Amino acid sequence: MAINNPPDSNPNPNPSSGSTPPVAKPPKPHARLEKWIWILIYGGLFVFILGIATARTDATLGWTIATPGGIVALVGFALIYVRSRLPNK
Repeated sequence: MAINNPPDSNPNPNPSSGSTPPVAKPPKPHARLEKWIWILIYGGLFVFILGIATARTDATLGWTIATPGGIVALVGFALIYVRSRLPNK
């Protein structure tokens, strides 16, 4: 049997039951930066390792791939430091 409640009805009509309504979490102010930090670190390390694996057969091509990957990973690690210096709002 379905219970039909009007849209404005309170599902918990007893306010003294001790339960509180769920509170929405505030948005994280630096969520976009944190997302990019991990994308840069993991993506850079993946490309770096791919370059090292390629260097076993073609050294020039391998290091041409690995160098930008290492730089991107270092940028990600540097952004961790930058994020630690930003104020929490």
